[in-house]
Amino acid sequence: MDIAKYIDHTNLKSTATVGDIERLCEEARKYGFYSVCVNPYYVSLCKRLLSGTDVKVCTVIGFPLGATTTSTKVFETEETLKMGCDEFDMVINVGMLKSGKDDHVMQDIRQVVEVAKDRTVKVIIETGLLTDEEKMRACRLASQAGAHFVKTCTGMTQGKALVEDIDIMKKNIVPGVKIKASGGIRTYEDAIKLIEAGSDRIGTSSGVEIVNNGR
Repeated sequence: MDIAKYIDHTNLKSTATVGDIERLCEEARKYGFYSVCVNPYYVSLCKRLLSGTDVKVCTVIGFPLGATTTSTKVFETEETLKMGCDEFDMVINVGMLKSGKDDHVMQDIRQVVEVAKDRTVKVIIETGLLTDEEKMRACRLASQAGAHFVKTCTGMTQGKALVEDIDIMKKNIVPGVKIKASGGIRTYEDAIKLIEAGSDRIGTSSGVEIVNNGR
């Protein structure tokens, strides 16, 4: 298994400097990660630095709380799409999910999917903040809205990627929708367990360590 091809090599810290992002891209080129995942401000820089490689550029939408308006999420997606962004990890509106406003949650996702056109949209459901029933409902809504992935966590709140949650997600998505595990994944062993459980992608800031530990 080439575990590097499962990894979205991530730096979403508010303190990330230009040098930090340059290093992220250099590591992505060296190790052959699937993508780099950065805040919207750095999309253009990453596209330039990764030109000529097969490493994709992923950004976050409505990050980290998911509580921005749908129109704001749409604008973020449109703007970064123009920059050449390949994938979008959007945060679900957790409060609306917990309020039982399923139509709002689904439309929030669907509008981002529509403006992203043919690009991959991953929906972060924040498993650490949800009951099992809410996790199931979130996965079903993301599937109905046309999302390409459901994703565990932002890594910015409580909770981490768990095998038990991957199992719940698998049972509540439609065929063709994939799973991204993210949140607290720091070792090769952790990543392998999550992949074996059904994760198609791993989001982590420890990609280099994970690859090196697996050799």
